[in-house]
Amino acid sequence: MSTEERIEQLRKLRNDALAPNPRTVERQHDLGKLTARERIEVLLDKGSFQEVDLFTRHQASGFGIEDKRPPGDAVVVGWGTIDGRTVFLFAEDFGVFGGSLGEVVADKICKVLDLAMDTGSPVIGLKDSGGARIQEGVVSLDGYGRIFLRNVRASGVIPQISVIMGPCAGGAVYSPAITDFVYQVADTSHLFITGPDVIKAVTGEDVSFEQLGGATAHSTVSGVTHFVSPTGRAAMEEVRYLLSFLPSNNMEVPPFFSPTDRADRMDEGLTAIVPDSPNQPYDMVSLIEMVVDDGEFYQVHEHFAANIVVGLGRLDGYTVGLVGNQPKVLAGVLDISSSVKAARFIRFCDAFNIPVVSFVDVPGFMPGVDQEHGGIIRHGAKLLYAYAEATVPKVTVITRKAYGGAYVVMNSRAVRADVVFAWPTAEIAVMGAAGAVNVIQRRAITESADPDATRSELIADYEMRFNNPYLAAERGLVDDVIEPRETRPRLIRALEMLRTKRDTLPPKKHGNIPL
Repeated sequence: MSTEERIEQLRKLRNDALAPNPRTVERQHDLGKLTARERIEVLLDKGSFQEVDLFTRHQASGFGIEDKRPPGDAVVVGWGTIDGRTVFLFAEDFGVFGGSLGEVVADKICKVLDLAMDTGSPVIGLKDSGGARIQEGVVSLDGYGRIFLRNVRASGVIPQISVIMGPCAGGAVYSPAITDFVYQVADTSHLFITGPDVIKAVTGEDVSFEQLGGATAHSTVSGVTHFVSPTGRAAMEEVRYLLSFLPSNNMEVPPFFSPTDRADRMDEGLTAIVPDSPNQPYDMVSLIEMVVDDGEFYQVHEHFAANIVVGLGRLDGYTVGLVGNQPKVLAGVLDISSSVKAARFIRFCDAFNIPVVSFVDVPGFMPGVDQEHGGIIRHGAKLLYAYAEATVPKVTVITRKAYGGAYVVMNSRAVRADVVFAWPTAEIAVMGAAGAVNVIQRRAITESADPDATRSELIADYEMRFNNPYLAAERGLVDDVIEPRETRPRLIRALEMLRTKRDTLPPKKHGNIPL
């Protein structure tokens, strides 16, 4: 066979492998979903995709699949660029064996995970699969194990992003759970270990696919899903946006974008955002948007544990991770879910060299038997551990309440905050004035001719003398008390100073975070 004939053979094989099955394409579109290759085309820079293992075929026999050996099997893998930066990806193809995972599919996914680690590049998984390929038995289960191992080894080394775009069930769910961020497409994606039919058979519970594993369930109740997108195309655009905040690996810093927002900008709206009454709520998201570049704040886990806010933004062009108690939800109290949510986000920022800025307005930890028995001590300790372990620049702004153990946990000076600012409205104390007076002045109140008037006077006196930031400033626990409108320029200057920070932990294999 001549060279020209071999080239012609290659072209035919490639064209056959790339040719979409019209019936499969139509079925995906009828379900409101894109095909695997369409998803890749939307996600990557135009013309940048370099596919690998296009000609691989499964080697399984029996159960009627030995005569069905489509090239590439049920996943499309390779690399390309997003905004000019290399990323690796795999897109499960539901049109081939329902996207099920067999030996060859696992081999292909493992190959791109290994390449991503070797080159220090982010990896993105587009999930649309019926699960393990039953016809391949234990080999398919072993394939999942090999993928999980690589997810764990890559954790904290390269960003890993999962996008759930169809079914994701059984053992397949653990790979997304290990990755850094999970997107889920509304209405067309479902994520669960056991499906509704099995649950019905075992427990007698009646539940729909959407109630059990839909985007709403996982973004609001379980906390598995970080972002919900209305369509597959929207999810791809959001992934591109997320990557604009992240470095390619743990040895790099995030991309810098020349700011259009002035570093010395002061927003007068910050002066009035905290109400005069300490019991009145305000919106921490609005506060953060007044501080960051151009008001751009990309919330993570927006619908889960809304009493704390976490997300990514920029200050003077540099990526920062932002954490803030949310006074308008449960008064910003810390509970089990909010502690876990914030701890995981802080650890991600620390792994990828992203400074953490914390806005504190926290009345304490959530009281109650359910919280205590649910492990608020153990889960709250995760947040404390995350802040104390982090070696990236850490700056704190206390806007209002900072009470008790919650003050300590929320990146106080004691857990090695680098710079701590407080607004004049800050109240840093063991507890609120009313509670403190009821404890330490109980006898004076009881013996008073007018207990209510005495209590009010004592509370007012306590607030004037103790519930202000100046006592903490006297002890060096607060570096400066600043006007609210100064927050943006002061944060930018502090982070500029901290850009060369060098901090290390004691030599060890790893710590024992209270999981």
